[in-house]
Amino acid sequence: MKRSLVEFWVGLFVLGGILAVAMLAFRVDGTGVFAIERNYKIYAKFDNIGGLSVKAPVTIAGVTVGRVSGISVNMDDFSARVELSISENFNSIPIDTSARILTAGLLGAQYIGLEQGGEDIFLTGGDAIEFTQSAFSFEDLLGGFLLRQGVEE
Repeated sequence: MKRSLVEFWVGLFVLGGILAVAMLAFRVDGTGVFAIERNYKIYAKFDNIGGLSVKAPVTIAGVTVGRVSGISVNMDDFSARVELSISENFNSIPIDTSARILTAGLLGAQYIGLEQGGEDIFLTGGDAIEFTQSAFSFEDLLGGFLLRQGVEE
């Protein structure tokens, strides 16, 4: 009887530890059930998103202000519609802000960089960023270079 009581308490302790680690992981991730920050969603349309993925950072001047929370195809013009989840701490982003898909380093992961505009009207939940620049395509650059080399010869 005494041994089963000890086993029960040890099992309960282990279960509590597993739950604590899981909750900590969701909080650190910032996108889970236990996320601390409140966010608002804005959208951007790109012709080519390259290797951009969900959970990629969204930055302003190198500071992470949010994450990519969704990527879909706009069937009207076959462009990529990217949903950005921005922290409410950054609620004064001008409406004429532009978005670019950038690469961390030469072969690093892709992320979205926002360059703030000068308007006094700010983006709110559901708004769309009008000015976007698609991902840089190394393949297109290399293809253009090889094509030019063939023409010159």
